Amino acid sequence: MSPRDFDLVLFGATGFTGRLVAEYLDAYAPEGTRIALAGRNREKLETLKSGLASKGRAWPVLVADSADADSLAAVAKRTKVVCTTVGPYAKYGLPLVAACAKAGTHYTDLTGEVQFMRDSIDAWNVEAQRTGARIVHACGFDSIPSDVGAWLLHQKLGPMTRATYVVEAMKGGFSGGTIASMLVMFEQLERDPSKRRILGDPYALSPDRAKEPDLGRQPDMAGFAYDDFVGRRTAPFVMASVNTRVVRRTNALLGYAYGRTFRYREVSAVPRGLRGLAFSVSLAGLGVATMGLTFGPLRRVLTRLLPKPGEGPSAEARRTGRFRVRVFGEAEDGRRATALIAGEGDPGYQLTSLMLSQASLALALDTERLPKRTGVLTPISALSDVLVDRLRSAGMTLQVE
Repeated sequence: MSPRDFDLVLFGATGFTGRLVAEYLDAYAPEGTRIALAGRNREKLETLKSGLASKGRAWPVLVADSADADSLAAVAKRTKVVCTTVGPYAKYGLPLVAACAKAGTHYTDLTGEVQFMRDSIDAWNVEAQRTGARIVHACGFDSIPSDVGAWLLHQKLGPMTRATYVVEAMKGGFSGGTIASMLVMFEQLERDPSKRRILGDPYALSPDRAKEPDLGRQPDMAGFAYDDFVGRRTAPFVMASVNTRVVRRTNALLGYAYGRTFRYREVSAVPRGLRGLAFSVSLAGLGVATMGLTFGPLRRVLTRLLPKPGEGPSAEARRTGRFRVRVFGEAEDGRRATALIAGEGDPGYQLTSLMLSQASLALALDTERLPKRTGVLTPISALSDVLVDRLRSAGMTLQVE
């Protein structure tokens, strides 16, 4: 890589999550890290910059627009890493992926959009491999805890027959950006029903679909049931259909290190007593609302009532949020282990900002320690133990029991 002006450019810095990432980097990026803020509106960027607490006040600002390929190319050529929070990614993301792949610039985002990731792989994996770029999707709560949990179990157990990710506790809020991504996905499905085949494929993100094992139906979105393997009642987990595909792509990119017949699923633990009843009712309500978004007329009505892009949880809600996940694994020889992944703060925003920032800093500052793999990657296939070490140092709990 030729010399670059910056180590990291944060694109979409003035959005809801972008501001949180900027504040995190301002507080925790090592001294001397060359960071710039980028977005469409110079005035808003300058206002954000002036409101930062310390070293961020000196960061340069760059004007670029997702609809202007030349401006994206200019940004990509000046930095080692572009970290983007500009979504919905299916609507705005591919031009920036293209600019980074062509320039040999590393890239991170926090997408949970399977179709976008599939399009990114198909269009830019080969070019990114040629130029040495690492395009790393899903660097937030979707899907770093999932990817890290499976990796930690593999290190303890070696090849596995199965693993189940169980969300034991989660407190956080929704933002307008998350809802906007869901709306774009449903609009795409309405225009092109063939995309349902991709979204329904458990190996939708596979680097080579023909090499994947035929394991029959894999219940990524399981119903309410008692699970003997994890020893508790379980219910669906809303992001299972995204995270499971990311973990399976990681397994394939690692040469099926987790096992050729590795089964992976994600569920929520159902609390006992009245809390369990309340949890079940709220989960059913979320399912009904999500189903409503699949129908065009009802979707247009609900859109008026839901949070808009740029809106999200309050500072107090972000501070008091949390999550705790256990991933139960079984080795091919029958040994078992459990990985614990936990953090304090709203998982979708405060902790996602931490995870996205640390993944971006790893690409910018720890290049010599990273796997040599390039192309369109997952967090673990791109960053491996460097990411684990960074997240632990940042205060997250990552351990095998």
